[in-house]
Amino acid sequence: MKYWLMKSEPDCFSIDDLAAEKNKTTHWDGVRNYQARNFMRDDMKKGHQVLFYHSNAKPPGVAGVAKIVKESYPDFTAFDPKDKHYDPKSKQAEPRWFMVDIKLQKKFKRELSLNELRGIKSLEGMVLLQKGTRLSIQPVTKKQFDVICKLAEKPAPKL
Repeated sequence: MKYWLMKSEPDCFSIDDLAAEKNKTTHWDGVRNYQARNFMRDDMKKGHQVLFYHSNAKPPGVAGVAKIVKESYPDFTAFDPKDKHYDPKSKQAEPRWFMVDIKLQKKFKRELSLNELRGIKSLEGMVLLQKGTRLSIQPVTKKQFDVICKLAEKPAPKL
């Protein structure tokens, strides 16, 4: 079993949008970074758990948990010239970009902000917390996943 963190800007697609989808399931399209694509294409498997992260938010943070319900397949948005994720170099016979399907498992009662996560000693070394890391899909250890899920059950710390 592997664990992941997937980032989405909430004004584009939030955890609430995922909750509103039929069967609380959607395809994760539009990834245009080769390392993130490789994680989806080569490493993400059905049943893997995902931390759903709101990026470019005030504040950014982990909003809940999803799971992979369909393994990688070509990202069809890359083939559509009318789609914002169109890539003229990606051909159906030789797709360049891939996606997976995720299903919402749990929306946290509260989002865990990036600043809060930075203050958790046991999360040191987490890819998300490394300076300069902007990757939209990142591996997470089981320990990091468990710490974050447990933390989400507790009230927010007082400032």
